[in-house]
Formats: sequence, structure tokens, C-alpha cells
Amino acid sequence: MSATLPALLRRNARDWGDRAGIREKDRGVWQTWRWRDYFAHVRDFAAGLSAEGFGRGDRLAVIGDNRPRLYAAQLAAHALGGIAVPVYQDSIASELAYVLDHAGVSIVVAEDQEQADKILSLREKVPALRRLIYDDPRGMSHYRDALLAAFPAIEAAGQALLAADPGLIDRAIDAGTENDIALIAYTSGTTGAPKGAMISHRSMIAAAENFAKAEGIRAGDEWLSYLPMAWVGDTAFSLALTLVTGMTTSCPESPETVRRDLRELGPTGLIAPPRIWEAMLSDLSVRAANASPLKRVTFERFRALAEQRELLRAERKPLPVSLRLGCALGEFFVYRPLRDQLGLARTRACYTGGAPLGADTFRFFRGVGVNLKQIYGATEVSALLACQPNGEADPNSVGRPLPDVELRIDPDGEVQARAPGVFAGYYRQEAATQAAFTPDGWLRMGDAGFVDPRGHLVVIDRARDVGKLQTGEAFAPQFIENKLKFSPFIREVVAFGNARPFVAAMIAIDMGTVGNWAERRGLAYTSYMDLAGKPEIAALIAAELEKCNASLPAGQRVRRFLLLAKELEADDAEMTRTRKVRRGFVAEKYAAVIEALYSGAESVETTLEITYEDGRKAIVRGTVAIHGVGASEPRREAA
Repeated sequence: MSATLPALLRRNARDWGDRAGIREKDRGVWQTWRWRDYFAHVRDFAAGLSAEGFGRGDRLAVIGDNRPRLYAAQLAAHALGGIAVPVYQDSIASELAYVLDHAGVSIVVAEDQEQADKILSLREKVPALRRLIYDDPRGMSHYRDALLAAFPAIEAAGQALLAADPGLIDRAIDAGTENDIALIAYTSGTTGAPKGAMISHRSMIAAAENFAKAEGIRAGDEWLSYLPMAWVGDTAFSLALTLVTGMTTSCPESPETVRRDLRELGPTGLIAPPRIWEAMLSDLSVRAANASPLKRVTFERFRALAEQRELLRAERKPLPVSLRLGCALGEFFVYRPLRDQLGLARTRACYTGGAPLGADTFRFFRGVGVNLKQIYGATEVSALLACQPNGEADPNSVGRPLPDVELRIDPDGEVQARAPGVFAGYYRQEAATQAAFTPDGWLRMGDAGFVDPRGHLVVIDRARDVGKLQTGEAFAPQFIENKLKFSPFIREVVAFGNARPFVAAMIAIDMGTVGNWAERRGLAYTSYMDLAGKPEIAALIAAELEKCNASLPAGQRVRRFLLLAKELEADDAEMTRTRKVRRGFVAEKYAAVIEALYSGAESVETTLEITYEDGRKAIVRGTVAIHGVGASEPRREAA
């Protein structure tokens, strides 16, 4: 194993110099860096950073959409023994200031003017910051701030330094060790301020090697890098796995063009969180509903056959001849064109993780021929811990441990792990680091789960979120929420029930699909709040809840619900940047709403504070109706 990530890059430049290493789409054209080009950019930029006084142990942050220069900047920092700190590009000012100051970042590399402006507005709150480097020059020509420098200018300074000392960067790479910290990855902060997980080169490389070994990832494979660079999963795939295997990673033109660029690229593999798979299916369902009667019937018929086939495969039952023939026709008329339209025609495997994926969504994609599999990990294990092998994919598990990974379940049901990818601790938080490990050195994953008879890990929910209804029946909110989010009309759900007599839910509608439904019925609306407040929409969601309830145990069924007057937002601290509900904060913020759900009230007055990206705040007031589900009468049910 090469000791560090830049050492792997240098190896790839030497062994596969003319192969594509990384590319991006710019103004409609794919621009490719061969491995030789990739290393040259990293070498020149690293020398330029050295000229700026950046060295071993210093921290460099990157902010922006996925761009080759932002990945190169991180590797350049690594080459000098520095540490990369990627941050979320949609973070509000207070979040950015906390992370940059806590990490002691001295250099920030920003994608464009928008991100540069954001950092410039925070300079007084980040005292260690001494240089802001930008990638895209558009809109920056009139800036005269001494803090600013263009990416090519830093490279040019590096080239001048290398002309005098050609071996400078090679010596710096050779001085690096596998135990050097490569990354400070800040956790999503579901229970408070984010923690900076320190991950070494050894941990990142070992986790990537184990995943590549299990999944057969190899040189020449194509991947699309579009998920936030601050998410440790992107670092695991777009840096570590790319460098370990020699696969090619591509950056889309913009977040808005991801689906188009995905179709154009046709990668051999793809990773996407559940919300993206759910959005894909919602979009397909809406388009099918809007299609001609013949196309709609054809889609639904072959969709049903695909899901029936997948259920029989999962149960290891033989497929009837009629089903095989029907699916063969479906492959020609529906499944293959659908995969091609989604950009998944060449994929050998697709992955989902970060949160549970609804069983219906999972079976749909597998049924139409996408080898979709669940993976499991966390920031503290370099993202990769378990994966479903081919032929063993199951919506109810997250797969087997990867090579060299050990899992155990403690007496309270918490998942614990030992693995080469385990992190070195939380930056400047020794107490949190100690609490993350058991006395005998196992990492506490914080999830409740068990290992099934096949050796697959089954994750129930976050351990702290699992509770009981007043009836004594177990209550796992994520299980219910994921069932509900299968509906194309529901974007987010927060379920309540711990120590309560029944399950209730706050629901945020999907503005796109619900708006489309309303427009097709001539139902006028002016805003999200107006749309969510209409009785017709409440009736639509109630019908969706009834469908979901039919597949839930009696005690887990949702009895009452309300439609939120606004979406749950990370800017309002209701969600993390990775779209996980911050349950403690939500329970406190919506305490009056929750009490109304259980008091028998028919409506509740709400006063909510919302936060804009620039930090400005506003107040939204309104009256929100509370509804029963099915035949239940709200007041009688609550009583």
C-alpha cells in the first residue's frame, strides 16, 4: 500500500499517465485531465502553496461544487503534509465560520465568486485565514482584495519555485507517512455542533482498498462525482477509491445538469443517497401519470412484473415461465430504455447509503435491472464498512462487513466496529473521542441493529431514537418515515410516538409533484404555504398515508398528521447538510405543534423563524390544520 494519497497519484501518473484521471464538463464540453496532467497540477499548486508558507500540519479548506481543481487543491495540501477540510457549499455564514475557525484553516480554495464573497464576509471570524484562492475567474476581475489570488497565479508561483528546485514536491511526498492526518471531515451535527473527525491516509486508503476488493472496482471504470465534497463519502470515492484503483471520476457542469450529464456519461458505477433514488422514482411516476393511457398502462404493467420478479428472487423462489416471458418483453419495451434514459445503462453496480432506502424504491430499481445495493458506514470509518454482495441485495439489510472489518452488537443492541478505516479521533475534542470508543477499543457506531442468519447487518435506527409507544410496542421513527417517503407527494416526514399513545407525523410535501398534481386539476396556489394549506392536498396526503398504513403493523400506523407550512431546511437547523432530521432541535422548535397532534386539537397556531443563506431571518406565522387518517376521528383518537 502506498503511504499517502499524493503518493498514489504520483504512481498513477507514472503507470497510467495517458489514461483519463479526472474530467469536468465546462460550457457543454468535457475537459479531461490525464493522470499525468492531474499530478502536474497538484505538483505545481503544492509548490505554490509552499511559496505561501503552507506546510506540514496546516489546514486548507475547499468550498464549492465538485471541480478538478478543488480535488487537486486537497491533494496538494496532502503532498506538503497538510490537512484538507472540505466544507458544504450551501452552508450559511454561521456554520462556515464555526468550521473554518474550529479547524484553524489558513487557506481556503473557493470555486467561484459566490463562494469567495461568502468567505470574504467571514474574514474577521476566521483569524487564521491568510489566503483565499478562487478557481472560476468570472466576476472576479474587479476585486482588489489582498487576501485573494487566482488558482493559475498560485500554480505559476509554484512553477517558478520548481524551476529552482525540481525535487521539492517529490521530497515532500516522500516525507509523508500513512499515519499523517489527511482529512478533517465534519460530522452532520444531528445532536449539536459538528465534530471534526480526523482521518489518516492509512484509514482512507485501507477502506478504499477493501471496498475495491469486494466490489471489483478497477482502472478504467467511470464514476460521476456530484455529491457534496464535504461529505466523507465523496472523499472516499472521488479521491481515495479513484487513486487506489485508477478509475476515472467526472464532475458535472452544475448541480442542475447532473441528470443530463449522467445520461451523457453513462458511468459504470454510481452512489446516491436515498433521497436521489426516491426523487428519480417520483419523477418517473409523475411522468407516467401524465403520459398517454397506453404508455401509462404499459409502464404500470411492466413495473408490477419487475417488482414481482424481484420479490421472488429475494425469496429464492423459481420464476414462472409467464413471468420470465413478461419481463423479457419488459426489458425490450420498458426496462432497457428506462435505464438508458437515467444514464444507468452501463452500470455494473449502484450504491445507496447514509440513511435507509424504502423497500419499494429499492425493489423498483432492482426490478428494472439496476444492480442497486446498500452500503453502510460513517464519517468515523472513512465512509465504508459494509456492502451487499451481488446476488444478496436486500432492502432490509446493509450487507456484509467488508474485508478486514469486524462488527459486533453490544447487549443494548448498539452496532460496534473495528476496521482499518477507523478515524484517529475528533479534532480538539478529547472527551468526545474517548466517548466514541468502548474500553476495549471498539468504535460505537450509534446505530441500533443486529446481524441476521446470513451474516448481514440490519440497522433499525439511530440507537438514541428507538423508543416505545405507551402500549409497549417498539417505535423506530426512521422505519415509518421511510415508508411514507415512498410516496412521490411527500418530501420529508418526522414521526413521533415515543412514550405516546399512537404515532403522529409532521409532513413536508414535495412542492414539485404536489404542485403538478394541483395544476392538472385546476387547483390554483400562490406559494408553498398556500398549497400545503389546501384541504384537497390534505386529502391527497391522507390517502397516501392510508396506503402506507396498510403495510405497517397496527401499532405503528400513523393516526394523525399535519402538513408543514414550510419545508424542513438545513439553513433553519432542522436538517443536517446531508438531509438527516435533527430530531432534538425539531422536537424543541415544534413542541407546540407536537402537543396539538396529541391533544385532540383540529388546528394549531405556528410562528416559525426561517433563515436565509446570508444569515438574515424572517418570521412565518399561520394556522395549520390537523387531520386524522382513514376512519379515525381526531378527537376521539387523541382521547
